[in-house]
Amino acid sequence: MKPIYLLPLLLLVACQKPAPTPPPSSAAPAATAPETSAAAAVADANLSVVRINATLQNWNVAQPWEKNPPRRRRSLGALVGEREVITTAEMVADATFVELESTDGTRRTRAEVANVDYEANLALLELPEGDEAKTFFQNMKVLEIAPTPPLRETLEIIQVEDNGQSLVTAGQLLSADVRATFLPGQLFLTYRVKASMQSSASSFTVPVFNEGKLAGILSSYDSKDQISDVIATPLIARFLMESKKETYQGFPNLGVNINPTEDIHFRSYLKIPESEGGIYISKVRKGSAADTAKLQPGDVILAIDGNPIDRRGYYKDPIYGALPWVQLVRGNKSAGDAVTLSLWREGKAMEVPVTLTRQEESTRLVPNYQFGVAPNFLIKGGMIFQELTRPLLEAYGEDWESRAPLNFLDAMSNPEAYQERHDRMICLTGVIPTQATVGYEGLRNLMISRVNGKPVRDMKELIAAFGALPLSAKAHSIEFLDESLVIYLDEKMSDLIDENLLQRGLHQLSRSE
Repeated sequence: MKPIYLLPLLLLVACQKPAPTPPPSSAAPAATAPETSAAAAVADANLSVVRINATLQNWNVAQPWEKNPPRRRRSLGALVGEREVITTAEMVADATFVELESTDGTRRTRAEVANVDYEANLALLELPEGDEAKTFFQNMKVLEIAPTPPLRETLEIIQVEDNGQSLVTAGQLLSADVRATFLPGQLFLTYRVKASMQSSASSFTVPVFNEGKLAGILSSYDSKDQISDVIATPLIARFLMESKKETYQGFPNLGVNINPTEDIHFRSYLKIPESEGGIYISKVRKGSAADTAKLQPGDVILAIDGNPIDRRGYYKDPIYGALPWVQLVRGNKSAGDAVTLSLWREGKAMEVPVTLTRQEESTRLVPNYQFGVAPNFLIKGGMIFQELTRPLLEAYGEDWESRAPLNFLDAMSNPEAYQERHDRMICLTGVIPTQATVGYEGLRNLMISRVNGKPVRDMKELIAAFGALPLSAKAHSIEFLDESLVIYLDEKMSDLIDENLLQRGLHQLSRSE
């Protein structure tokens, strides 16, 4: 799948790649599809579509005290409220400035991000109530959300040229699946639409219509196969519904890792009846909805709210056929809703009610993303300490899952083994050669256990521990997790190095927000 533009999760020093240009459909662009009644209803897309101009600037993973150079992005958004425009979360991730522009280029105004859900890849932009909003949206039409379209339905993809001319490309909804459109592993209902698109301006993301109503947002386009991934209608409808609540809670999680039960020997071991399907729970995340409901590793989910789950983890959706079970939780429910799980536990069938919750990324031992959040770090005497995150792991390159240090990967894969003593994993990621670090230059990729005899749960405790050196001691002691290694850092020398680093232009030595 080749995206219209490819947004890296973070610009990495060692593996930065240029963003690809918008792909044309072919050497000779296909003519616009003949106008139908549906296309005619959206031919004047200027009434409901605006351009979005964003300036993005993320933090440098290798040097967390500074940001990467800013970059710009342009797309189209759809008017879904009197002052609200919907787009993708990818469009505003790490945004320092977001601007709305009329398609004819005559009006511009700064917008605010009212709600963003990076997991679902959706964002809602808003103009403050007032004369500026009235002027900008004057004579524009608020879009309705289309009914859920069936397979083989014709959808219209809207593009706008630089001159303000609207382009309407008809495409057929071939299939629906649960896929990730932005963050790896975040699976939501997505349409696959066959359409021969033309290369056009403002095409990072574009709206998709169905008979004049908003039916989705195109997130990527494969010019070779002429297949588009489109964020599905029900997902957009639920996101807008959640956004109207006083507090946005977003899409819930069950909090389990699952495996299929296709192997006949495995099924025999579990004593699952031949008439049942089921998926095996291999892990229950601490503090999750499943943990609260006392689900256990070894349980088998046979059905969710009466929808049988087959041995591969699929259920029968009335509109789109076989879909992965996760759609019954993340796609059809809100945080706080209840589901009934039919379980097979130790040779017996049972039903368990589960109240769904959403795990905020800030509560994870190893966060998967940190958009708009400055990374925490500490430089002490030339030693660089950072919090372990997935973006930090991805700095090891495309094959980071095999190239990153095994202890880092284990902390991400098995957080329950570390959570009793750590809220975040603090790591020594590098050493600047200084007089205080002589002999330690090769140390890196080690997780911290204690500093000056004090346990370290997060970056704040690390900084506090370095500031609590006993009066009788002349050097800081640093102990590493699962390593028979203790190193010592001379206090006076490290303080002197810290002062020199500040004098040489490093504007701060720590952050613990």
